[in-house]
Amino acid sequence: MVRERVTFGPARLFIGGQWVDGGTSIPVRDKYTGEVIGEVPEARREDVEAAVAAAQEGAKAMAALPAWRRAEILLRAAGMIRERKEEFARLIAAEAGKALKWARAEVERAIWTFTIAAEEARRIEGEVIPLDAVPAGEGYFGFYVRRPVGVVAAISPFNFPLNLVAHKVAPALAAGNAVVLKPASATPLTAVLLARVLEAAGVPAGGFNLIFGPGGTVGEWLAAHPGVGKVSFTGSRAVGERLTRVVGIKKLTLELGNTTPVIVAEDVQDLDWVARRLAVGAFYNSGQVCISVQRIYGVRRIFEPLVETFSRAASEMVVGDPLDERVDVGPLIDEREAMRVEGWIQEALGGGAQAVTGGRREGPVVWPTVLIRVRPEMRVVREEVFGPVASVLEAHDFEEAIAAANATEYGLQVAVFTRDINRVLRAIQGLDFGGIIINDTPSFRADHMPYGGVKGSGLGREGVRYAIEEMTHVHMVVIRPAP
Repeated sequence: MVRERVTFGPARLFIGGQWVDGGTSIPVRDKYTGEVIGEVPEARREDVEAAVAAAQEGAKAMAALPAWRRAEILLRAAGMIRERKEEFARLIAAEAGKALKWARAEVERAIWTFTIAAEEARRIEGEVIPLDAVPAGEGYFGFYVRRPVGVVAAISPFNFPLNLVAHKVAPALAAGNAVVLKPASATPLTAVLLARVLEAAGVPAGGFNLIFGPGGTVGEWLAAHPGVGKVSFTGSRAVGERLTRVVGIKKLTLELGNTTPVIVAEDVQDLDWVARRLAVGAFYNSGQVCISVQRIYGVRRIFEPLVETFSRAASEMVVGDPLDERVDVGPLIDEREAMRVEGWIQEALGGGAQAVTGGRREGPVVWPTVLIRVRPEMRVVREEVFGPVASVLEAHDFEEAIAAANATEYGLQVAVFTRDINRVLRAIQGLDFGGIIINDTPSFRADHMPYGGVKGSGLGREGVRYAIEEMTHVHMVVIRPAP
């Protein structure tokens, strides 16, 4: 196969409807070849100030738009993304290292995210409150309406450079807010392409603004800015905890990590199908997904056949160039991360674990790795791997598996494979996670469902309608008839 090179010209900051210069250039590399494919300018503090000021003006224009106009803009954006679907997908594959098949799936999801946001823009509703439910409210009439918070700071990660951006930008615009987006420095080019789409779709000047730079400087300047009314962040737990200390008194959504567990009960029948689903859930996007399958608990007699079928499914995944149509697993975001993941694997092996398949690294590429004989205190079990590594552990019974799944500081999503309704009900009652998926992997996410975690996995919820609630204020209206 002859590899078609993906390139992207030098980009600029997008502030107040204008493309403007910034500071030092940040090179963006093809994650498989290491070749520079584009560059973006790092925002200076004055650029952040300008972006927030532009967004404050843009917020006035966005709030003044009637719902049907906001919906129209979002639908137009969805259509433009669809027209440029392959361009987006190839860019994601190059700058994020995501296999082209999964990059195309991400673009399709983003199209739906913008489409759903257009629909939700038309039905942002309040509610009548029966004030006479208490004696003090007799004779009064009350209702509340939702109003936009103003400026939303959106800080997005590298692993879904389009759809996780869409989950912040589309609901914010639907609710009548303005946005300042700071994408991950490793994958900013997709956001540039989206900015061009939103500009062409008719977002008012200042309604959408785009800046670049490190989270420790540019991200914190943006999040802490007093002109920002809401911060939406997706990334690591460490950075999320840092943001809780710097954002000040403003609304905050954090979508953080997970050590994603799966329970496979003894009553499953098509174990080959389960294993194939688990392999996709564990290894697509090279395991760089916050709900990537990491801990698999096989209950008693199912354990050994589960190890066999899952490791076979993992070994059958095609590894290589993400722009190759045949490839399932591409590189990690950089070689440093690949070396870290390799180090965690070696640490587990040194502690008595066994690699049934995988364990191999070449440059930024790590082969899908299945571990057994791991212990709960090992980092591959206790901490989020964020790489193509999954461990299979044996549970004595279903209750023990639930307890083991819960034995984590995280609580984003979990999955259970079973045909027994009683086990389903026990899992729903017993598992402490933001999402419980039955008979599919915990990597499942429909873009309109409430999505978010408990414990160390974050605050608030995404999913378009639920994000809109997080990006609006409730304004209560009380009317007393005049005498």
